[in-house]
This record gives sequence, C-alpha cells and structure tokens, in this order.
Amino acid sequence: MTAYSVPRAVVDAFYQAYAVRDVERIGAFLHDEVQWTVSGPADLLPFCGTWRGKPAVVDLIGRRVPGVIRAVSFVRQVYVVSGDQLAMLNRQTAKRTDDGRVISFRVANFMRFRDDKVIQNFSLLDSFDAVEQVLGHPLAVADGQTVAAGDLVAL
Repeated sequence: MTAYSVPRAVVDAFYQAYAVRDVERIGAFLHDEVQWTVSGPADLLPFCGTWRGKPAVVDLIGRRVPGVIRAVSFVRQVYVVSGDQLAMLNRQTAKRTDDGRVISFRVANFMRFRDDKVIQNFSLLDSFDAVEQVLGHPLAVADGQTVAAGDLVAL
C-alpha cells in the first residue's frame, strides 16, 4: 500500500481560499470529520478551542472568528508539505471587529489531509501578542510586572 501524499496544488488552492477567508471555497477543502483546534485563551479570544465536524469549522471561520477579528491579510511565510501533512508559518493582519483597530500576529498551522481534504488542523498563534493587541494594553504578568515587546512568546 502506498502512503497518501497531498498534492501541492491542493495545498496551494486551500491556502488561497483560507488566506482570503472564502468560507464557501474553504468548506470544499474540509473533510466531513475535520477537527480544528485553535490554541489560545478562549475567555479572551472566544474562537479558541476545538471544533469538530465540517459545519462547526465553517461556522468558526465564517462567523465566530469574524465576531472578534476580520482578516485583512494572511501571508504565508514558510510552508512544508510531507506526505499527508502540512506545516505553515503565517503573518496575519486583522481588524478588531468592535473598533476597527489593526492587529498583527504570527500563526503556525499544522494540518493533516485525507483524500485531498483537511481532516485535522492545529493552529498555534502568538496568543500573548494577539491578546495584548486585542485588549489594547500590555498584559500584567507575575507580581504586576509587564513584559517588554519581544521578551516573551506564549505557546
């Protein structure tokens, strides 16, 4: 039996739809049993968590995320495809839905494909940076201290 390998053309087509958040086109690339996880503090970024099934993921991308931030750009900086897996490092720029303030942060996506469709995604965003930008002020850390830009990365 030959191991499945996702074609780069599929990865590129998925990325093009995902970069512009075209929910209809993204949906065509989602497996019915997709599991989509966004790592981060769900109390501050309510789109964080694990979503199961194509309807839940389409709702996440089409309604829940835009309820907090709306993508302005999503730029792929690096990507690696190996067999059925994809790893991407991206820079996302978005506007906060409530006030239009622009925020920018890095996102790493780790995906697995089955039958040319995404069956699993794990998004790891620089949540510390993103939360500070969404809140509009530095987060307090131990003993009421704040962290200077670039001194801390939260995973």
